[in-house]
Amino acid sequence: MPSQISQSDSLAKQLFSMTWPMMFGILSLMSFQLVDSAFIGQLGILPLAAQGFTLPIQMIVIGLQVGLGIATTAIISRALGAENRRYAKQLGGLILVMGSVGIAFFSLVIWFCRHPILALLSAPESVYPVIDAYWPHWLLSAWVGALIYFYYSICRSNGNTMLPGIMMIVTSVLNLVLDPIFIFTFDLGLNGAAMATTVAFGLGVLIVAPQVARKHWVTFDWQDLHIGKSLASIGHIMGPAMISQLLPPVSSVLATKLIAGFGTAAVASWALGSRFEFFSIVAVLALTMSMPPMVGRLLGAKKTDDIRQVVSIACRFILAFQLLVAIATLLASGPLSRLMTSEMEASDILQWHLLLVPVSLGALGICMLMVSVSNALGKSYTALTISALRLFAFFLPCLWIGSELAGLTGIFMGVFVGNVLAGWCAWRMYLRALAKVEANL
Repeated sequence: MPSQISQSDSLAKQLFSMTWPMMFGILSLMSFQLVDSAFIGQLGILPLAAQGFTLPIQMIVIGLQVGLGIATTAIISRALGAENRRYAKQLGGLILVMGSVGIAFFSLVIWFCRHPILALLSAPESVYPVIDAYWPHWLLSAWVGALIYFYYSICRSNGNTMLPGIMMIVTSVLNLVLDPIFIFTFDLGLNGAAMATTVAFGLGVLIVAPQVARKHWVTFDWQDLHIGKSLASIGHIMGPAMISQLLPPVSSVLATKLIAGFGTAAVASWALGSRFEFFSIVAVLALTMSMPPMVGRLLGAKKTDDIRQVVSIACRFILAFQLLVAIATLLASGPLSRLMTSEMEASDILQWHLLLVPVSLGALGICMLMVSVSNALGKSYTALTISALRLFAFFLPCLWIGSELAGLTGIFMGVFVGNVLAGWCAWRMYLRALAKVEANL
């Protein structure tokens, strides 16, 4: 028993040391994105509209890079757990080439198809010239952002979350400093926002790339590497993970359409409440990035009992942490809703959101973590199934049923029920997935 307690403490400490840098890094990225939006909001309607029509395409690019990032973490960490360090380094080099070339090619396709894309999105003619000027700068910033993300994924795969965590803060602060200079001082407007991002991420790459090379986490010597087999292994995880990343935007559009039936105040309060939720689950988001390298290494070493233990520790932390957040939100719901919006009708609706939804975010956190862990176990289709069920079997149906039974308040109750059901289902599916992995070891 003492040895088990000691092992549990060791796993908990390792999990904490890998998670906290990512939490601060994610918080800094969120803050930068909010301030960036505020700066662009001062430029007028057309730049805002251009950014709005860019967002769906941006989500596809992010889906591609996150899908490859998930595959990177799962495969490299598993190779390291099996003490196959040369293969891990070769995978690092292969992923950098594959990711940078792939995103560059996709960016070119977007550029040459920009007018058909805008027509498909029903963009007005007045936006076309703005997009023509903006997208070259935005696509370059997206490519540099993807490149640094791949480097972060290689760092996390090797158990180093401190470097990406620090660099996420550094690049975010740098972006905040450069934004007003490029947008207003240089009078570059919307294009300046993209240029500031490119410079910030570019400097980040110049710092991270030499660090990764110095630690010998990447090699481009592939003489003894079966490239086809390695690409197939990456694609097996990347494909479902990418689709999983694209499901939430689809779900969000459908949810917004449902809520729009209750008026603009309901839509505004829903957007504010969703943004608050995003901030309140920052610890969960950090865990979804720090857990896969641990799980992958333990799987490579065939230590499935340790996997059960570390996942259990993470789940208990999520439930406890989100309960504290829910209690704090409950106590401050009135002042908080009035602080977030001065519109009384939207404030009253938002207060209901803050009263009901945060209680279920622990269950949502479990669901999100199980997606991440399933990918690390190599069960990418289980992860995709969990994501699809959460959104289309629980979240959206419960929203609709709630709206039919109790109107707008029923929608928030529907979110609560949907999150709880999704958390329970995800936990059961993770247990089955782990049992299958153990049977195959």
